[in-house]
Amino acid sequence: MTHDLVTALRPLLTAEASAEAYSTGTEPGDLEQAVWLRLLERLDAEDPPPDPRRWLRNAVRSEARRTRRTSRLERPYAAEPVDDGERDPEQLALAAARGRALREAVRRLPGRCPRLMEALLSPEDLTYREIAGELGISQGSLGPERSRCLGCLRRLLPPEVAAR
Repeated sequence: MTHDLVTALRPLLTAEASAEAYSTGTEPGDLEQAVWLRLLERLDAEDPPPDPRRWLRNAVRSEARRTRRTSRLERPYAAEPVDDGERDPEQLALAAARGRALREAVRRLPGRCPRLMEALLSPEDLTYREIAGELGISQGSLGPERSRCLGCLRRLLPPEVAAR
């Protein structure tokens, strides 16, 4: 039953998400992912929608509205304060050693983690949308992927580097 419903709704969801994504400034795949999650949660609760096609259209529009509201409320991080105090050679050497240890650990990460962490650590301060486009994954998958990669990175780093 669930598999048949998902198979039947897939083309409609793809079309609806593609139509609504432009107005939200998000990826169609992110809208699709959010709606699939809502549908599967509802099916797990043994509460299938009486009219699945109508429910799906309403869910896509609802998710698009939520995304627009969220994006209007988001603010960029403030710029980091300028370090106007000079550091002594010992501090500079320690900071350089920590940086080398971090870069070395990032290179040893599994899967897509090295590319994701390099993008997150980039001095260009890329947005999630830019990172997702560069890596070819949905924007909604970045948070969980980032958390997994950071967990791996913590295990690889020496304690004195990870603590900073």
